[in-house]
Amino acid sequence: MKALFKPEAGPGLELVDRPDPVCGPADVIIKVLRTGICGTDLHILRWDDWAAGAVKAPLTPGHEFYGEVVEVGPLVTDVAVGDRVSGEGHIVCGTCRNCRAGRRQMCIRTIGLGVQRDGAFAELLSLPASNVWVHHPDVDPDLGAIFDPLGNAVHTALAFPLVGEDVLVTGCGPIGLMAIAIARHVGARFIVGTDVSAARLEMAKGMGADAVVDVSQGTVLDVQHALGMREGFDIGFEMSGAPSALPQMIDNMNHGGRIAMLGLPSAPFAIDWGKVVTHMLTLKGIYGREMFETWNAMGAMLQSSSALREAIASVISDRLPAAAWERGFEIAASAGVGKVVLDWTEL
Repeated sequence: MKALFKPEAGPGLELVDRPDPVCGPADVIIKVLRTGICGTDLHILRWDDWAAGAVKAPLTPGHEFYGEVVEVGPLVTDVAVGDRVSGEGHIVCGTCRNCRAGRRQMCIRTIGLGVQRDGAFAELLSLPASNVWVHHPDVDPDLGAIFDPLGNAVHTALAFPLVGEDVLVTGCGPIGLMAIAIARHVGARFIVGTDVSAARLEMAKGMGADAVVDVSQGTVLDVQHALGMREGFDIGFEMSGAPSALPQMIDNMNHGGRIAMLGLPSAPFAIDWGKVVTHMLTLKGIYGREMFETWNAMGAMLQSSSALREAIASVISDRLPAAAWERGFEIAASAGVGKVVLDWTEL
């Protein structure tokens, strides 16, 4: 099979021939049709400090995918040849305290697809059947390829009740944009998005934001006043990891406000913990997706709402043949508006 492969520690990837994966007794083999390019994949391509510490080469990266099951192991139930699928990229041990309690997303021995195990940038992928998500038949392949990052957005957005609440979203990258669409679908009152990219802020309006703020030019407080908000925000989604974002969010929260944090900072930064305490704020870290409640929620919402499907699909800005993967990675690295999807039927 053809695969994007990192043969050894260091920058770069190669599109090469690799052995087809072998199907274990509890595994399935998936013919990959689409893959999304994630920020994690860019780290692996560049081989920065994070990649050097987290990834062991040789490796085929990639964890956002849509494909068709072509083989199932003898112990597999509930997944069949011909099913159109995506997959949960966190492969867990099943025996730690959290796994046994049904909190698999908190497994202390998680292995990442495309990070510590060969992933989806290939024509064929091996995955435990327990990690496979079988799609509703009308899910578009491109949309199916971004269920992983959509799951991040849904996990963040549904961390706290949203109906009638005022929501601040810091960081309008693809996942932040999807979180805005989810908050609008669920029933938030006012939604405000912040970023420094005019294109992303314009897209945030299309996803359902009532107002946006270019934080290099304006303040969140000005927008609160313009919307007629008499108090601070009830809910915050910190999606950027920028050092200034969380302190800014804390400054604009109502007393008792709740913040879900998905953005991963590159280094520590200072927080006014006195304000967190005296304003009785709740901060909750979000990583990946809840297994598998998040998958159920996003599948159901997309199936029940054509408007939400269209909004989420609009986050995909570029579709390229897998043979043009280098151009795809260049576009993704440019931090443009949307997601980049590679078509593995075009090699």
